[in-house]
Amino acid sequence: MKKIDRRSALAIGLAASSAAMVKPAASQTTDPLAGKDTSPGPGVVQRAYGEEHSMVPGFKTVSMRDIIVQPGANTGDNTMPNAMVCHITEGELRVVQDGKTITAKKNYVWTCNTGTKEHVVNDSNAVAIMRITDLKA
Repeated sequence: MKKIDRRSALAIGLAASSAAMVKPAASQTTDPLAGKDTSPGPGVVQRAYGEEHSMVPGFKTVSMRDIIVQPGANTGDNTMPNAMVCHITEGELRVVQDGKTITAKKNYVWTCNTGTKEHVVNDSNAVAIMRITDLKA
């Protein structure tokens, strides 16, 4: 595991707090032309928005995507391939991360590291959207 220096930690924290403060434009979450859609499972759509060179030390590229989870759907178990910042932009999800369960409501922000095991479940009766910023070494 790589150590993260203060400057990197500050940059990641600022990115996460900025993501929590900005409301997404409607076209980013509802317009299928805004990104490339795939369906990793029933009731789940992944919408990728692109990738760019990162200025954050320790990360070569950064990308953004939404995971849109219909009521009653879940993502199944995943092992994170890279560090990421996750943010609930709409709805509410039950997040199970390395065996610990949290309820992530709208505007909740959390992080995952490489190797973290996680899945999310939409227990509500409304669509939930999880925005992910992937930080790739």
